[in-house]
Amino acid sequence: MHPDWLIPDWPAPAGVRAVFTTRAGGTSAVPYDSMNLGDHVGDVPQRVDANRALLGQSMGAAPVFLQQVHGTAVLNIGVETAHGQPADAASTTQHGVACTIMVADCLPVLFSTADGAAVAAAHAGWRGLAGKQGRGILEETYESFRAIALMERAQAAINTIAWLGPCIGPSAFEVGAEVRATFTDDHPEAADCFRPLASGKFLADLAGLARLRLQAMGVTQIYGNDSSAPWCTAGNASRFFSHRRDAGVSGNGFHTTGRMAACIWRE
Repeated sequence: MHPDWLIPDWPAPAGVRAVFTTRAGGTSAVPYDSMNLGDHVGDVPQRVDANRALLGQSMGAAPVFLQQVHGTAVLNIGVETAHGQPADAASTTQHGVACTIMVADCLPVLFSTADGAAVAAAHAGWRGLAGKQGRGILEETYESFRAIALMERAQAAINTIAWLGPCIGPSAFEVGAEVRATFTDDHPEAADCFRPLASGKFLADLAGLARLRLQAMGVTQIYGNDSSAPWCTAGNASRFFSHRRDAGVSGNGFHTTGRMAACIWRE
């Protein structure tokens, strides 16, 4: 593992491994320097392939890259699963295959059962996190994750731990009143995660919103992103890619920022 990559500090069971990549350690040139894992942002395809191969070699596991669409679909993956399937979360009970989520401001959430029977990863941008009628990507992931864990080992999913990775922080994530209403209409307690601005817009705490949703599902062991400045992708340009900070369209029509990955797997 590259020394700049984040290894989650959480009580993962034996045999469960996880990592969050940063900008460091890859082959891509400016503005994708250097560990860009996104194949849809205009980077040289051979460099993206090299970065993905490097990730797999570093982990000793096979990452499965999804086509993320800001939805709520969850894919149960195995060693035979092809890249590029449309989903915003992945779960597995198999060994040697990594549930992999790409981000550049959205929140990655990793799950493990307390005994390591199953793992999962979810891509939680605000649309997927909010979902519809109070049910979004975290609820869908947790349900899928519990189902495959119970198939693997009875009652394995009762105790679940979660880790929140870096995302755009509450001092940088400006949203409109309609986004706030999407959360507060079904979960009034979410109002505490929005700070009003003089413009009529709000600063939103994406990680805080995720913690509320997880706690409502009964997940009490939540680690990682505490909404403080070191976790903010937009505020740490030398370490993290940020779509909102770097968004600009290059001459070839692509947004000029790379993608990081959060991965979790069973050894």
